[in-house]
Amino acid sequence: MSVLNRRNRKRRAEPRIRLPVIPWVRITSVLGVLLLAGGALFAGRWLLNRPVEQVVINGEFERVSADRLASLLRPYMGQGFLATPLDVVQQQLSAMPWVATARVSRKWPGTLDVTVTEEQPAARWNEHGLLNPQGRLFVSNADHIPAGLPRLNGPEGTEAEVAARYVAIQEQLIHRGLALAALELDKRGAWSLRLSNGIQVRLGSQDIDIRLARFFEALDSVVAAVAADVNYIDMRYTNGFAVGWKHQHAAGEKSPNA
Repeated sequence: MSVLNRRNRKRRAEPRIRLPVIPWVRITSVLGVLLLAGGALFAGRWLLNRPVEQVVINGEFERVSADRLASLLRPYMGQGFLATPLDVVQQQLSAMPWVATARVSRKWPGTLDVTVTEEQPAARWNEHGLLNPQGRLFVSNADHIPAGLPRLNGPEGTEAEVAARYVAIQEQLIHRGLALAALELDKRGAWSLRLSNGIQVRLGSQDIDIRLARFFEALDSVVAAVAADVNYIDMRYTNGFAVGWKHQHAAGEKSPNA
């Protein structure tokens, strides 16, 4: 019986998935809207991406070559207004000698607006280099060194360290009516400097901040009154300093090593 019953049992109807019927009119309307939107987008982008017609360069230059600027920017004439890579243009301009900053922007309908700021030399570095106010070596072999720049010397890679030390010492000297004419860090790590009045100061390689503090104290209390007769000041002593006088033979003098 059970077998017969199983054979005579009706099979259940399999569920069917009914897809909605979309009228062709509706499909055509949707496609039309998409085509119109895409066409409008394409047309708008085509209008915005019209060729670059001119490049405007802003800035006051003494050392930056206007011809080199124009030569670098000329290939971008005729390129797409939106397709021109502004970041690449800025990097190329910033890499030019004597360029401190470069900014490039778009101006509708077809102009690239370029603003270039020229580096301002703050100090001379070794023989032919120039440092900017941030202590960065921006020219390593300058054809012309502006007159009146302080002279900073040091091993390669110490530009920022020497510049920072220069700024700190200069701030102290300005209050005393003096200036720092030269500052040197030699290969052994020893510091020396020359004031605007010609006095040489030897600091050595140890306890530089402590020795500088003692030097400024000596300058205020002793040296200022007799500065015209002083040739050098040696701060490389534990509890004092030595003064070398002008017109004095120093053949027998001995100086500490550090």
